[in-house]
Amino acid sequence: MNSIDLTPLYRSSIGFDRLASLLNSAATTDAVSSGYPPYNIEMLDDNRYAIELAVAGFSESELDINVEKGVLTVRGKKNTDKEHRYLHQGIAHRAFERNFNLADYVEVVDATLSDGLLTISLVKEVPEAMKPRAIPINSGEKAIENKQEEQAEANDSEAA
Repeated sequence: MNSIDLTPLYRSSIGFDRLASLLNSAATTDAVSSGYPPYNIEMLDDNRYAIELAVAGFSESELDINVEKGVLTVRGKKNTDKEHRYLHQGIAHRAFERNFNLADYVEVVDATLSDGLLTISLVKEVPEAMKPRAIPINSGEKAIENKQEEQAEANDSEAA
């Protein structure tokens, strides 16, 4: 398998350490994955997404949805209580597990099962501290000296 050299990316970016492992896991997962069950990922708007999985024949009690360490995992396992004698079995009732890596601040808000489609709703909620903000430029004032003067004035007013 070819490896990807991300050294140039690391020279000019900070905080993307997880990127290499995500790319590596995506490359190996696709090669091993069976493609069952089929799914869609839909972008509803800038901050809302939906994942639809075709899980026909599975009930709510046979499905399990978990989020742990930024990975959404959907598992399905059929309860095989009855013995069946099929002449032909074309409907898959096998167990499955699908994993989806979630970006930072993406949260699962809802899951519904209707007409054989499991729909998982996701929302990206970026904290206010992480949103872009304008930084004012002080003209001619030195920030460090200004801070020291403010602290000195505060100390003088407290002493009085």
